[in-house]
Amino acid sequence: MKHLVAFVLFATLSNSCLAAETVDWPDLIDQSTQTFDDPYQDLSYDQIETLKTIVQTRGTLSNGDLSATQTSDLEQKILGAVTRMEDAGIDVDWLIDQRWIVADLRKAAATTGNPAVDGKTVTLVGYAIAAPHDNDGRPIAYLVPERGMCSHTPPPNANQMIRVHVTQNWQPRFTHEPVRLTGNLTIAPTQEAFRIVDGLVQMNATFQMEAQIIESLSNMKMPDNNDWVTSLAEKLRTTGALPSSPSEISE
Repeated sequence: MKHLVAFVLFATLSNSCLAAETVDWPDLIDQSTQTFDDPYQDLSYDQIETLKTIVQTRGTLSNGDLSATQTSDLEQKILGAVTRMEDAGIDVDWLIDQRWIVADLRKAAATTGNPAVDGKTVTLVGYAIAAPHDNDGRPIAYLVPERGMCSHTPPPNANQMIRVHVTQNWQPRFTHEPVRLTGNLTIAPTQEAFRIVDGLVQMNATFQMEAQIIESLSNMKMPDNNDWVTSLAEKLRTTGALPSSPSEISE
């Protein structure tokens, strides 16, 4: 069964006067933050749980107000947990000392934007999610790299999310509408929370874009199985080409 799809181009600037660099989502990440020593990465689930048990039990002991029997039981619990970790060649105290260092490194890897794209006019394909208007009344959308993010699956890392100021005559017609955006991209971290599909979602975005050209679906008949939407976005992403006719997209 064929689903007729019409495309529409919304533009505040013409293609002829807007020089844009085509980028993909990995280009937004500061690669210098991606490689670091993470001693937790190779731990098994049981070892992570054992480490949590040691930290929590030590915290309970430090609070006091325990009987001698309770204190002895907790000390034996810690000793057994530490012994199991040491038998596996793991230095518990060193590993616990590393947790905030590793947390900071993981945060940097997830949030730091690539300075090479900051302030550039770029073209990027993704999935648009409508959002509440900005304080100045301008329409807002969020762009994410994969369909389903922020609704049925968690939001992406902040450096894989873009808060977009869109033109007045366009908003996503449905959650995760595939689009190709062209506009000025800046590193300008934002944090917002609003309701999407399954409830309130925290939207942390490293980037903002002033969208100047929006290439999007305009009129469509939504099929029961909309895998074609993913196929369409992938076509835009890999070839940079829009269908030559409405009937080119088929299920």
